[in-house]
Amino acid sequence: MATVLMWQPLSLGFDAGLAWHSVEQAARVSPRQVSAGGVMSVAADDAELIELVARGDHGAYRELVNRHLRGMHVFVYRMLGSRAEAEEVCQESFLRLWKQASSYVARAKPSTWLYRIAHNLAIDRLRRRREGQHPMGIEELPDSGRPSLHLHQKQVAQAVERALGELPPRQRAAISLVHYQGMSSAEAAQVLGIRLRALESLLARGRQKLREQLAAFQSEERREE
Repeated sequence: MATVLMWQPLSLGFDAGLAWHSVEQAARVSPRQVSAGGVMSVAADDAELIELVARGDHGAYRELVNRHLRGMHVFVYRMLGSRAEAEEVCQESFLRLWKQASSYVARAKPSTWLYRIAHNLAIDRLRRRREGQHPMGIEELPDSGRPSLHLHQKQVAQAVERALGELPPRQRAAISLVHYQGMSSAEAAQVLGIRLRALESLLARGRQKLREQLAAFQSEERREE
C-alpha cells in the first residue's frame, strides 16, 4: 500500500496519474488566484471549497485534501493504532467527500463534517475487530524528527500514546480531537454525534485514566532506577 504522501485517488475517476505532489503544487498557487481549470485559491474557506467540489471542481478537492489529510490521518491513526488502516480510512473519507459534497449542510464546520466521516469509518473498523476477536495493537510511533528531544521525553510521549490506545474508543476520540486536533468541545461533540455534556464526561474520564496510567509508568521508572 502506498504511503499517505503518495496517495493516488485513482477511484475518483479523474487523472489516474494524480498523486500527492499535485496537491502540494495546488497549495503553492497564489492566494489571489480563483478556481479556474481545476486550480483553486488557497484563500477560499472550506465551505466555499466544498460547494465547488459538489460541482466537480478538482482543484477545490485537492485543496481540501491538502488542508485536512495530514491531521485526519493522525486522528484516525490514534483511533486504530495502524498507519495502514488509517491511510485506508482517509482515502475512503475523501472519496466520500468527492461523492457526497452536495449533501453537506452548513450547520457544522466543514472540517467537523469531514472528521465525523472519518470517525464513523474508524468506529466501523473497531467494531469489526471486536467481532473478529482481533485485539488492537499500537504500532511503534514514527520518530518525531526533533533531535533535541531527550530519550526520557520520547519514552514519556510513547507512554502517553500507549495509554491513549488503551482507552475506550469514544474516550480516545474525544481526547484526540480536543487535545491533539485542537477542536473545541462543541466541535468534538459534533464529530462524535453526542451532546456537549456527554463529550465533557468522556474527556473527564479519559483524562483520569491517562493520569492513572502515567502515574503507574512513573512509578515503574522509579523502581528501575
